[in-house]
Amino acid sequence: MLTFIITLIIVGGIAGLIARLVVPGRDPMGIVGTIVLGIVGSFVGGFLGYLLFGADASEGALQPAGIVGSILGAIVALLVYRMSGRSRTPI
Repeated sequence: MLTFIITLIIVGGIAGLIARLVVPGRDPMGIVGTIVLGIVGSFVGGFLGYLLFGADASEGALQPAGIVGSILGAIVALLVYRMSGRSRTPI
């Protein structure tokens, strides 16, 4: 269980960092926010991958396609976060 949590944090940090590098603009979040962004992206990417391709637990949890899905999910989560932040700004 501890290995899973550490892996989740590392992959989340990498996915969040790549998402923040790919999407232009400034984000006022630190390293913890980047890791949370990547973890949320992992869940989003994993859920979409499960809906599109089904589950294959025999190959393990850490796969190249899962990492790519985590990055894409983090990009989607970052864009949704930015859009929700813009609606709160005063006119």
